[in-house]
Amino acid sequence: MGARGAPSRRRQAGRRLRYLPTGSFPFLLLLLLLCIQLGGGQKKKENLLAEKVEQLMEWSSRRSIFRMNGDKFRKFIKAPPRNYSMIVMFTALQPQRQCSVCRQANEEYQILANSWRYSSAFCNKLFFSMVDYDEGTDVFQQLNMNSAPTFMHFPPKGRPKRADTFDLQRIGFAAEQLAKWIADRTDVHIRVFRPPNYSGTIALALLVSLVGGLLYLRRNNLEFIYNKTGWAMVSLCIVFAMTSGQMWNHIRGPPYAHKNPHNGQVSYIHGSSQAQFVAESHIILVLNAAITMGMVLLNEAATSKGDVGKRRIICLVGLGLVVFFFSFLLSIFRSKYHGYPYSVLESDLDFE
Repeated sequence: MGARGAPSRRRQAGRRLRYLPTGSFPFLLLLLLLCIQLGGGQKKKENLLAEKVEQLMEWSSRRSIFRMNGDKFRKFIKAPPRNYSMIVMFTALQPQRQCSVCRQANEEYQILANSWRYSSAFCNKLFFSMVDYDEGTDVFQQLNMNSAPTFMHFPPKGRPKRADTFDLQRIGFAAEQLAKWIADRTDVHIRVFRPPNYSGTIALALLVSLVGGLLYLRRNNLEFIYNKTGWAMVSLCIVFAMTSGQMWNHIRGPPYAHKNPHNGQVSYIHGSSQAQFVAESHIILVLNAAITMGMVLLNEAATSKGDVGKRRIICLVGLGLVVFFFSFLLSIFRSKYHGYPYSVLESDLDFE
């Protein structure tokens, strides 16, 4: 029964094929070719991605940061496919560019990249590269970039967003701050390892040796240790350094000043209350010292028992120092905290 049924089923299948429309065969053939082409294209993309990742891993094995020109930038960063994040530092390190900030930022960037390269979590999902202006001018022009240094994150998919550009002016370029920004953008956490720096230890040893030698030479006359004026000057220097933001500069590593790339104007005061320049802290230190000097003169005029005319002159000079330089200080405060209503002198000062 089964043997006789098999030819019957074949004849029925043949009749069904004969009743298919004639135009269905080209359509099926086209669909088959399309599937084959899509499969081949996907395979090609996978091979291309594997080649790119293999090349990047090879470069990373040689150095933690690899330099890129225009062709490499377009191939490994701009062109798909890409399943990795790329951190790029756009800089100008050539001596003729005279970019001291670029060299300082490069040192911190190198510390960060080395920390990632030699960490146990290192993988092919994050790479560090650099584009120098003299090696990739076309890249700067393509991105409409006219300032350096600049740090950007190029995600695995899509274009970089606004948050993918590191806010160098507000945060500074310390390796720890860069690592925090990378963690926010890529979910890759990098523990920064700094190489040992013995300069502080050597400086402390020299200072102790100098003080010890001085005390030994003056061992028969140590009255200067009890000099109130000397200790007061030392204390004031420490206070001026701390209140002017020197510790913030040491932690954050901000630039000395900012030069506007459009008009070349240099700004010494940062416009935000969340950041500052190194020059700004120096200005604050000088202003605080001048105000303190004015207060000392006022105190001297009030407590001394000398000539009345001389005391009057000292009082006027001290009062002038306090009013004038405190007005400077308040103007800086107003420029950073917009909307602050109070001032000593009517006109605001321009520090650019």
